[in-house]
Amino acid sequence: MQKLNNIKTHIKTLATKHGFQQVTVSDINTSDYFPKFEQWVADGYHGEMSFLERNQTLRKNPDQLHSGTCRVLSFRYNYLPESSGFVKVLEDQNLANISRYALGRDYHKLMRKKLQRIAESIVQQCETFDYRVFVDSAPVLETGFADKSGLGWKGKHTLIINKNAGSWFFLGEIFINLPLEIDEPVKNECGNCTSCISLCPTDAIIAPYRVDARKCISYLTIENQAAIPVELRSKMGNKIYGCDDCQLACPWNRFSSITIDDDFLPRNGLDHTSLVDLFNWSEEQFYQKLQGSPIRRIGYQNWLRNIAVALGNGETNDHVITVLHEKKSVANSMVAEHIDWAIEQLEQRKGKVQTISNKAKKLINSIKKMMPLNA
Repeated sequence: MQKLNNIKTHIKTLATKHGFQQVTVSDINTSDYFPKFEQWVADGYHGEMSFLERNQTLRKNPDQLHSGTCRVLSFRYNYLPESSGFVKVLEDQNLANISRYALGRDYHKLMRKKLQRIAESIVQQCETFDYRVFVDSAPVLETGFADKSGLGWKGKHTLIINKNAGSWFFLGEIFINLPLEIDEPVKNECGNCTSCISLCPTDAIIAPYRVDARKCISYLTIENQAAIPVELRSKMGNKIYGCDDCQLACPWNRFSSITIDDDFLPRNGLDHTSLVDLFNWSEEQFYQKLQGSPIRRIGYQNWLRNIAVALGNGETNDHVITVLHEKKSVANSMVAEHIDWAIEQLEQRKGKVQTISNKAKKLINSIKKMMPLNA
């Protein structure tokens, strides 16, 4: 037992050394989490993310995903840059609003390498140690393990919230074969608060702890490969990759911690760039400028699709309409339809002052009151 305690202490030391802010230990029992996930998928709320339908037995039984697993190590890695620019992109509809996690380097490889180094160091201390590293790479109930081990609690928006650090962090896991002492869960502190639900632009949080991905802007702009439903387009504002509104609405993020990792600082001015400038990128520029960025995975056509919708929600002027028309020459049929929609919206609003939604106004006021960072 003493040796196991020493290993657990060593893991925490290694986690800090490699830039993680927290690591917790859970058993592999998923009975409090898997049935809810299974029902969520059965209800179709996962949309077209077919990978969530596969390998359910492995998701339910971690020891079948990696033989010999009896514990899960959950790691937290902060990603919020010090100067976040939240209010600026919410107030100015001419700017691109990109989810803060995607402004810098893709976190997957970075975190996987760090977790791999931690695991290799443990092997040097314990030859019988066996493991497998995960960062969004397999059927893993990562929020379930984070919740049950006390890394935080699952908020009503279904993200993990940490009482001392908010929710602006990535999760990563290492499945291990050592029966380390497990950590206890923490109290859910959401209480009666429903800010994330009421301020979701598309009403995607259909009930506490239940999100309909098909209405979620993050899903619509990233995972969705088809046309964005017409009835949701006007609610998306200037968001072109992901959405942070439910996190921005959460009062616990007044305690959010900023990242100390330069890899997550904004690149290519993505935190304050105009929609028109990004829309004017050629396909070659898109892939060149976004090398190493998570945004690259959606592809150029979906990039144009997302920006076209945002332009259609923005301020009307002849230059924007001209830019939209010109881009149709390189757009596929699906994107062209979004461009036509945007042009129609702008033409209808000519001579009118474009204002942001009431939800956006409430969100801005909320941020100004509670954000400890440079909003």
